[in-house]
Amino acid sequence: MCGIVGIVGVLSAAAGRERVGRMNRAIVHRGPDDEGIWAGDGIAFGMRRLSIIDLSGGHQPIWTDDGVGIVFNGEIYNYRKLRDELTASGYCFRTHSDTEVILNLYHRDGLAAIARLEGMFAICLYDSRSNRIYLIRDRLGVKPLYYGSQGGNFFFGSEIKAILEGMGERPPVSREALFHYLTLRFVPSRQSIWEGIHKLPPGHILTLDLAGDTHRVESYWQVRFHSEAEDPARDYSAEFEELFLGAVEKRLLAADVPVGVLLSGGLDSSAVAAAAVELGHRDFHTFSIAFDEGGEFDETVYARQTARYVGANHHEIHIGRDEFMNYLPEFVRQTDEPLADLAGIPLYYVSRFAREHVKVVLSGEGADEVLAGYTLDRVARILAWMKRLDAVTPRLVRRIAGEVLGARRGGAMLRAWSHGDWRSCLAAQPYHATLHWTDAEKRKLMKTGSGEDSFGPTEDLIRHWYSEAVPGGHPMDALQQVYCREWLVEDLLMKADKMSMAASLELRVPFLDHALVEWSAKLPLAWKVGGDGGYQSKRILRQFALKRLPAEIVARPKRGFPVPAYRWLAGPLKDWAADFLGPRCRLSDYLDLAHLTPVLRAAHQGDVAAAHKVWLLIVAEQWLREWQ
Repeated sequence: MCGIVGIVGVLSAAAGRERVGRMNRAIVHRGPDDEGIWAGDGIAFGMRRLSIIDLSGGHQPIWTDDGVGIVFNGEIYNYRKLRDELTASGYCFRTHSDTEVILNLYHRDGLAAIARLEGMFAICLYDSRSNRIYLIRDRLGVKPLYYGSQGGNFFFGSEIKAILEGMGERPPVSREALFHYLTLRFVPSRQSIWEGIHKLPPGHILTLDLAGDTHRVESYWQVRFHSEAEDPARDYSAEFEELFLGAVEKRLLAADVPVGVLLSGGLDSSAVAAAAVELGHRDFHTFSIAFDEGGEFDETVYARQTARYVGANHHEIHIGRDEFMNYLPEFVRQTDEPLADLAGIPLYYVSRFAREHVKVVLSGEGADEVLAGYTLDRVARILAWMKRLDAVTPRLVRRIAGEVLGARRGGAMLRAWSHGDWRSCLAAQPYHATLHWTDAEKRKLMKTGSGEDSFGPTEDLIRHWYSEAVPGGHPMDALQQVYCREWLVEDLLMKADKMSMAASLELRVPFLDHALVEWSAKLPLAWKVGGDGGYQSKRILRQFALKRLPAEIVARPKRGFPVPAYRWLAGPLKDWAADFLGPRCRLSDYLDLAHLTPVLRAAHQGDVAAAHKVWLLIVAEQWLREWQ
């Protein structure tokens, strides 16, 4: 596990080495064990290393004898198998690292090598033979990779802060990114919060032609959700068991250091812990965190129950409001962009705690998006009801029903259905995991700025995501496609990477094994959300867990990690929030804060939706104070 950086442009080798050295220092937390830099005229790149495989070797960059070099962030879980294959083909290895396996595989097969890699990765390959650089991001976006240009120079890095360190001056803040953030609580791809700095999308390759000074970005893989009809001859439970246990085992074995599990006590992380122990890993460590306030903000009782059941060595810590607020400035520095997922702060503390015992942890990210968790069983039930109504309800009656019933709380899907049909209602709404400030509210809130009229509503952006789903598929397929495209990558995985790396801890996600994801994308809906016989989220995973976990854990409804910060705005943080977002705050350069007064008042009175909106502004304001 590492962080990678680089610069290409009109600069000497000495200047490139100096700049890359600065960029490396900005991400030393990603790799405190080692540093590597290479520089030539017009190009320089480097890395910071967290040693997981081949602890004493594996120094990067690594080169072939004919001038192909690599720096790499991530882990390749099938590297031993690939190494044996390459050795049989005549390749000699100077290290025992997965990095050299990638290099030699590319040397033999070209970019077709990427299809053979199983793992998470952000790769830079410099091929002096063709005078090209390739930047490659893993299929699901577990590892981040950014790029941008300024002053005739091209920059890339595992974190934006490294690119900013290499640039001469910071680019302007993107008003469009800020606009979308206020609804989504994250900055959607491919843009970033900075003008001219972009995210390389998951499953994409950026090719930089050094001779022509041009680059192009192309897709090499994309998940396509399209649920198949159920085949009674197949044993779906057995197929899932083989794939999931295999995914966990690969992530346990590809390490020369101890591995543990971040255990929330929910179904997903509990299933990972149970699988690890079942696979024969003894003296296994699990880690949990909770808030001092207790009650609904302390779920460690469930984590302890799982740990006892599977026989793991369990560790837990508690934090309070002071620890939470004290880390907020560093939180926005580590995330690089405004990211108002407040569960990221306790994630940092439990990652730092786990790092005292292990160097690698597994977690349950991705299960809800891939296997239809959250409340998607309820969505499926509503869609089935609408489908039946479509066949028997005249359009006029549908319109009237939509206006009457759609006026109720949560009736947006009904209103969309009343003007279309059951297949189009999710996209028409549009349905998304996070919808905070509305487009109408944001138009009032945001001050007019340069180029503001050039970007459209966030709702239109979400509708565009739906339009990329498989034509003619079930609406649930489109919904999962959207969740995996942005919410999973830019919120959950970004939070997981940045907070674990801030603690120099590697985090691995078995549910996002690409073979498991490809299989799940075609899994019949009945095995995800059930059907007329009874709706149930993540049905296939619950079947797996029933034989391995306490029934109480298997039956627990999905809950996001509980953070009391929202109710603090009606209590101990009431005056602080009003002052923090006062007339002299940095956000006043972008927002007309007069429109904030009623939202603050509602948050002070305990309105949770208003509190979410206020925390979005608090995180953005803290980010501006730290980065501008």
